[in-house]
Amino acid sequence: MMPAQQQADAAFWRNKKVFITGHTGFKGTWLSLWLHSLGASVTGYALKPPTNPNLYHICRMDELVTSYLDDIRNSASLSNALAQAAPDVVIHMAAQPLVRESYIHPAATFEINMMGTVNVLEAVRKAVAQGSPIRAVLNVTTDKCYDNRNWSWGYRESDRLGGSDPYSGSKACSELITDSYRRAFFLSGSGAAKVAVASARAGNVIGGGDWSKERLIPDIVRAVLSQKAVQIRYPQAVRPWQHVLEPLHGYLLLAQKLVESGSPYDQGWNFGPDDAHSVEQLVRQLCNLWGEGANYVVDQETTHPPEAHYLRLDSSMAKQELGWTPRWNLEKALARTVEWYKADQHQEDMRQVSLQQIRDYMKGVHG
Repeated sequence: MMPAQQQADAAFWRNKKVFITGHTGFKGTWLSLWLHSLGASVTGYALKPPTNPNLYHICRMDELVTSYLDDIRNSASLSNALAQAAPDVVIHMAAQPLVRESYIHPAATFEINMMGTVNVLEAVRKAVAQGSPIRAVLNVTTDKCYDNRNWSWGYRESDRLGGSDPYSGSKACSELITDSYRRAFFLSGSGAAKVAVASARAGNVIGGGDWSKERLIPDIVRAVLSQKAVQIRYPQAVRPWQHVLEPLHGYLLLAQKLVESGSPYDQGWNFGPDDAHSVEQLVRQLCNLWGEGANYVVDQETTHPPEAHYLRLDSSMAKQELGWTPRWNLEKALARTVEWYKADQHQEDMRQVSLQQIRDYMKGVHG
């Protein structure tokens, strides 16, 4: 029997101190905004927002969080920021997140995604040894950390890690680093202190406020606003698309369990939708929802870097053990995404629009 669907607990998060790396990014901004709305005190460590425009500035996040702008590879700066924050929970999201960028800058991708993880866990280890109250660490990786065999069924947490491109390989390494630190330093009786350490592997996220390059939804929005047809590269590639709020809700539930119970929650967790869809299915639905001016063509270029044809996650463990379950199907996720970008076009208060979407998600509402 599946447990009852769980909600992020405002009573738990109220006055909790949370340290987030990558808080200026797309997912990091949404998570910071959500945590602040729950009453948490958020400190972020990241580079300046990677795009202009960006969700962080549009939502005026500097008014809501304490922000350190620096590189995750600067271990001394990171350790100092973490020590100053004295958090209860650490959520590591800073990364080089793009597959195509990893082909252009593979060494930097490995350095950021591997040594960035090492630096975070080292900072935690040192801070805890000095009396920091850290109770839980969550490393956010990706669904692409699995050794992709183009299976038609979803990957489970026990499946083999790997990666044929530098991004995927670097994230698989980040998972191994996390497991090594967990067992060497943070398990009860094995080192410095009892700190629950877990990782989260989410499917492809969509939602309002993403302007990243080489990412499908931003590419579509840019094309529509420029009155051009968006070019799609791999129309039949199948991915576990989900609204950004879906995995973020999973992270909140998991982090609470890590603080309250520790083991057996200190492991890797999948957060993906029930259904996977092709690129062309997603683009066609979004264009229909957007309406006039939205259309697409298939890019006939044959020299693009290779990408896996099929990817899907099995999230049974999160459903069974955390009470997490997807709430918005693809149509709802795309409708809320279109709604967000059109509200931004109309110069609405996007912090309030984003908060309303969070409230609607928590109520299971679409409309």
